[in-house]
Amino acid sequence: MNSHIIINIGRQLGSGGHDIGRMLAQDFGATYYDRELLNLAAKESGLSERFFEQNDEHKSFLRSFLHLPNAFSATSDYVRQGFSQDSFFQFQSDAIRKAAVEGSCVFVGRCADYVLRDFDNVVNIFVTAPMSFRVSNVMAKQHIDETAARRIIEQGESRRSAYYNYYTGKRWGAAENYDLCIDASILGLQQTGQFIAEFIRKRFKI
Repeated sequence: MNSHIIINIGRQLGSGGHDIGRMLAQDFGATYYDRELLNLAAKESGLSERFFEQNDEHKSFLRSFLHLPNAFSATSDYVRQGFSQDSFFQFQSDAIRKAAVEGSCVFVGRCADYVLRDFDNVVNIFVTAPMSFRVSNVMAKQHIDETAARRIIEQGESRRSAYYNYYTGKRWGAAENYDLCIDASILGLQQTGQFIAEFIRKRFKI
């Protein structure tokens, strides 16, 4: 497919947003970026990918990371030069914009909808689902009990929303921030992916 489109996926933890993003990338012949963005940002910045993994959608990373012994080792000069957590966000944002210019992409999270707000060829999707559905998914994928799964969801979404709200000035998951919000539990992941793909084709007339 020749059309150059950018699909941004926001998602509740355990809703299946990652899987749906991969489906859409395959459907539209787009490059999929989720944790792949961390490696891309690391290459762009010259820093270790570990820094980006620790900072991934986590607003309070840098303060806690500085307390780790030998945390920065050879790259400690960045800290002495006033390197901040906002710098990590900027590196990642630059990587997102560069990838978006080069070809069709599916970005999962990382405030990509905000970073690419000035691009014309963008569609923003938010995938949601009831807590029971998400708990079941996390239990199955991580082989844990219900209590542990619920704790992972609650803590993960607290970090994710704080990160998004801080860097965008908007509210994570609010319908007005997206072109389409959809409950993946109604149709299931496969059909939800197909529904979103059809929406995108109509949106861009392709």
